[in-house]
Amino acid sequence: MRTDHASLTWLLNFKQPEGQVARWLEILQEYDYEILHRTGRQHDNAECLSYDMTSILKWPIWGWALLYLLLVASDQAQESVCWHRGDPENLQLFKDGDFILGGVFSFHTSWKDRQETYTTKPLPLECTSLNFRGFQFALAMIFAIEEINNSTELLPGISLGYKIYDTCSFIVKSVMVGLALANGNDVVSVPSEAPCTRPAQVQAIIGETSSSPCMAVATVIGPFFILMISPYATCACPSDKTKYPSFLRTIPSDYYQSRALALLVKHFGWTWVGAIRSNNDYGNNGITIFTETAQQLGICLEYSVSFFRTDPPNKMQKIINTIKLSTSKVIIAFLSSLDMEVLVYKLSEHNLTGYQWVGSEAWIFDSQTAQRDQHHILDGAIGLAIPKAHVSGMKEFIIDVKSLNSWDNKLFTEFWETLFSCKFSQSKSSAENQRECTGHEDLSGLQHSFTDMSLMPILNNVYKGVYAVAHALHNILGCNKTCKYKVKLDPFMILQSIRKIHIKTKEGDEVYFNDNGDPPAKYEIINWQLRENGIKNFVVVGLYDASLPEDKQLSLQDPFFIWTQNSRQVPVSVCSEKCPPGTRKVLQKGKPVCCYDRIRCAEGEISNTTGVP
Repeated sequence: MRTDHASLTWLLNFKQPEGQVARWLEILQEYDYEILHRTGRQHDNAECLSYDMTSILKWPIWGWALLYLLLVASDQAQESVCWHRGDPENLQLFKDGDFILGGVFSFHTSWKDRQETYTTKPLPLECTSLNFRGFQFALAMIFAIEEINNSTELLPGISLGYKIYDTCSFIVKSVMVGLALANGNDVVSVPSEAPCTRPAQVQAIIGETSSSPCMAVATVIGPFFILMISPYATCACPSDKTKYPSFLRTIPSDYYQSRALALLVKHFGWTWVGAIRSNNDYGNNGITIFTETAQQLGICLEYSVSFFRTDPPNKMQKIINTIKLSTSKVIIAFLSSLDMEVLVYKLSEHNLTGYQWVGSEAWIFDSQTAQRDQHHILDGAIGLAIPKAHVSGMKEFIIDVKSLNSWDNKLFTEFWETLFSCKFSQSKSSAENQRECTGHEDLSGLQHSFTDMSLMPILNNVYKGVYAVAHALHNILGCNKTCKYKVKLDPFMILQSIRKIHIKTKEGDEVYFNDNGDPPAKYEIINWQLRENGIKNFVVVGLYDASLPEDKQLSLQDPFFIWTQNSRQVPVSVCSEKCPPGTRKVLQKGKPVCCYDRIRCAEGEISNTTGVP
């Protein structure tokens, strides 16, 4: 038998057959045959199977058995050598180096929805809606790498490179990108003779910036101990090292934020509140911890509803109705910034003002959310924010046109056209009545989310993550004036090394991780205050530090707060007022303990203290 199928010869040359392969060979030994391999280009006279089907029908049973065994064996042969499955991921930003760091960020927030017929191979995902925050995160990573490469003290003589991918805010794509960074992303048209087990293609992965995709990627790469450091995934879930052994982060866990929010609510005497959460790992787990802590502090939730920005209008209407029918005046919003923007837009259509909003870090210090609140729904909002940060040189690097021009041409074109609302003459998407891009537009005076540095604390987290990896490599390679190039790296070695670091950045920020892979939990309490020109100002009115004794963790400057509707008076949100002297509580049937009736004390009984049951 002559064939261009090289895998068939693999079976007969197997040196130490075991199991099913051994049984196949034992059966095939009964037959007298020879397999000769001939490449496809020389295989002009194809085997008879491609021609006369009537001759095949006359084959004896043993012929069919032989053919079947050979075909099955060839499939097994293909599985035993390396073959790249699926389409390669589109690499957005790349630079070679002695060691490579992977980047996983969302340059887009959505994708084109297609109705698949399942009769042909689906086309690659087509991303839409540029996310300029994602570009900032990627450039912050590149800035840190370039700074390290120019250093003579950290990793001397060693160059760091990067591979950065776009996930389109799609969890499945995040996992595929994570696998591409772990396994490599080379296009292979034929089975490779190279062994399938090989070192990880990157030393660490920086990203994602949301909890759910982080957990998905960490689940896949965790068994291989490939390090992943997130600058913005706050869900408490990945702190479980039995499930996510290689996940670390440079932002505190929501375990601390949720407890701090409950303490904040308790401080102002709000015992009757509502809650709205993002319907994902971030929101659901955050509110769960908040609810547990709130119950311990005597706080009751009138309602707790989930929301996601792609929810249908009828679900949004149910949330609106829930708020309108509620008696609580304080709303806890554990939402992502994208979800919050959609929610505020819907609330403004119903003019739902006058509520006191208490927010999580994802939206409370996001300037884009504040700018989009044109109807003052969120005026007076309070919440927890990551402490302010400054990294010298980073802002200038991010808005430097030279660094932008080095990008992939397609990505740069889309970025530039969206940023300046223009079209390049050669662009396929050129539209009428739209000015032409020159490529020399000025970024310096542009008021845009890309040039807005309000998320510098998160950009600093990206920066700290890169430096943490660099210091781990520095220690492993035994760097002094030079580094030992011959040290064989493996992912577990890097993971062990980074857990031991305790460093300071050039700005004096400490970087280290506890046993759960989390940094110390510190937050600023901020208050949205309206200026005379109508712009919202984020005013720091307190601090929360989880490392301090419990009675000193929350520190507030009460006189500096400005509440909803520009009031200086603390809002009241209780189900029932405290019992005045001479009365007592009687719980209302079917209601939480915060709801009760106040009735007069019985004859011969007395209560002379307000609030005593």
